[in-house]
Amino acid sequence: MQGIDECLLEAMRLPGARGAALVDWTSGLALGAVGEAPGGDQEAAAAEAAELARLAAEQGAFASESSRAAEAAAPGDEPEPPVEDLILSNRDSYHVLRFVPTSFDSSVFLHLWLARAEGNLALARIRLGEMAGRLELG
Repeated sequence: MQGIDECLLEAMRLPGARGAALVDWTSGLALGAVGEAPGGDQEAAAAEAAELARLAAEQGAFASESSRAAEAAAPGDEPEPPVEDLILSNRDSYHVLRFVPTSFDSSVFLHLWLARAEGNLALARIRLGEMAGRLELG
């Protein structure tokens, strides 16, 4: 198991990493952040990423079949986030939002900001998935 700080520092070791944060998508607050922030403001970046995460997580069209089945079987008792990750790309960077399964409400995600020229999107997705699985949120 790994704490927030260790997880974020590990994310910053990925090729092309510019910044990383753990964000609560219900409140828009960063629970931890390292490196640069898109736009230069960690709080604003967390709030804006949370809006995107919330939009995807709350739309049934984006949920996996297993998430829909779990919700139908036990409403309100969903052990996994409905979305695994989101990838947003622009001309010079990638933003990867990886939802983190938790024992409570699964409302947190890792946000990794990668420089497109140096970053490896496939590697980032794999490693963020591994980090999300090891992350311990007390």
